[in-house]
Amino acid sequence: MMVDVPDHTASAERVTPSTLMQRIITVLSVGLVIGAVTAVAAIAFVEAVLWLNDLLLVSSYAKVQSGLSPMALLLLTLMVPMVGGALVSFIVFRLAPIQRPAGPADAIHAVQLQKPMPDTGSGIIVTLGALGSLGVGASVGQYGPMVFLGAVIGGMVEKLRLDVPNVNAIAIACGVAASISAAFNAPIAGLIFAHEAILRHYSMQAFAPVTIASTVGFVVANVLFERVPVFVVQTGVSLKAPEFVVFAFMGLLCGAVSIIYMRSLLAGARIGRLIKLPPEARGAVAGLLVGLCALWLPEITGLGQYTLRFATIEGALTASEMTMILVGKIMLTSICLGLGFVGGVFSPALIVGAMLGGLVWTGLTTLGIEGLAAFPVYVICAMMAVTSPVIGAPLTAILIVFELTRSYELSIASMVVVVFSNVVAFRFFGRSLFDMQLLLRGYDLSQGRAEAQLSELPVRDYAADHAPIFEVGSGQAVVRAELDDHGWNEGYAVDAEGFFQGYLRIIDLDADSHEPVAEIIRPAQLVFDADTSVRDAMRMLEDFVGDAIPIVERDSQRLVGVVTEAAIVRAYLDIVAKLRSEENAGL
Repeated sequence: MMVDVPDHTASAERVTPSTLMQRIITVLSVGLVIGAVTAVAAIAFVEAVLWLNDLLLVSSYAKVQSGLSPMALLLLTLMVPMVGGALVSFIVFRLAPIQRPAGPADAIHAVQLQKPMPDTGSGIIVTLGALGSLGVGASVGQYGPMVFLGAVIGGMVEKLRLDVPNVNAIAIACGVAASISAAFNAPIAGLIFAHEAILRHYSMQAFAPVTIASTVGFVVANVLFERVPVFVVQTGVSLKAPEFVVFAFMGLLCGAVSIIYMRSLLAGARIGRLIKLPPEARGAVAGLLVGLCALWLPEITGLGQYTLRFATIEGALTASEMTMILVGKIMLTSICLGLGFVGGVFSPALIVGAMLGGLVWTGLTTLGIEGLAAFPVYVICAMMAVTSPVIGAPLTAILIVFELTRSYELSIASMVVVVFSNVVAFRFFGRSLFDMQLLLRGYDLSQGRAEAQLSELPVRDYAADHAPIFEVGSGQAVVRAELDDHGWNEGYAVDAEGFFQGYLRIIDLDADSHEPVAEIIRPAQLVFDADTSVRDAMRMLEDFVGDAIPIVERDSQRLVGVVTEAAIVRAYLDIVAKLRSEENAGL
């Protein structure tokens, strides 16, 4: 029985000049089209949220203009988010095929593990859920849904089956870059975010189309639609050398607050899963809490655009108000996302960071420390320092500051705060909230793309097509003859029903004996479950000596096949070679 191990090694592809040119045009066109479509979709999403806020009397301006009585406004303030929460939960958990919220973590999962994005239907339904959540004033972010929408648009390219290597991952990155560029009027930040958080490598093949997509997103948002920046500050910043020590300590504090924010979000999700209520009921409860908060502290509900703009104005908020907004925003966002609303985590983190920066500046001035930079400097630095660990993109955060303020000094200050914040968060939490969400779903990206992809490959896919498997009643002479003929030193024994019994060695077989092999069976040194991954198999092979390893079903112990050590090593080398080729690919 010749052993035929499947060959998973991709042969080197020879590309003709005409094919190469066609691929270059294709991949650049992908960036152009996805950039334009995503930018328009992202802007439409934001405008739809604002329209719903006015239509449902969520915004303060709409309430003033409505002319309704105070009692009617009170009832609407409570009922709109309650009904909205129930409806959003029904849409996402009942109608969406994936039956769960989705966001940037799904884009990271698709690119890093080379998996498809959630189906288009799920993507549209989840986006509608996020639109409804923001429309009724839930404390969730708009940038996460925009990033997810861009990734869904990019993921549609997979259906075209274009003859371009890595085009699916590149298309998703293009959609993400365009959404960030359109959202913040920051094309460089969009480009870097796609590489820093989604692709996690740089290659010319991806760099060129993602740059085009980000640029197009900026042009569409800033030139065609004239979108206003998220916040505007004076660029005249004067910094003194001793103040950078303050920035460093503020960075440590921002890292700690960022960890509290992320752990609160995860705790909210755990509590939401423990509450044994229908999704609609959980959503209604979350909506009621949103309505109560809108009556008590409206600054912690909704998009928070006005809260962010007031946050950069010295004296607009007192220290007690900033403290209440900081704590309340963390708690309400955790409740909203944990109980059924859908949305992002970026916008709430911006508000939390802004309040923290304002509190730090206020505290320092109260202590009598003079010569500090202006109030907005601390607000913006802390804003980005709290947010960047959440999304796992410190470079992006620094570039957003630079592109929005055009201030070199402010960018330097933010760089110091962001660096120290990310050091703390990375050490005591992890790379990002998205990576932690994927880890809780069973996908560990902490060891890199190769390890993550190897963890998705089951060893059973590399089992030998023909293996030396014998029933325990087979004669020793027959088994030895077959092992001699095909060069195997070991055989693997099963009973009549296929349950694994052990292995046998050729040196123990008597070439003249007709006794059954059952008498010389040995217990296996190592056994793989059918679901054992190639990554885990590599680690388990450290002290293994032998021809192959049996693969059995975990529950029944029925033998599935055997896999050679060489096949496992080949699988590892194939993945590594594929990733190196992708990371060094040119146009």
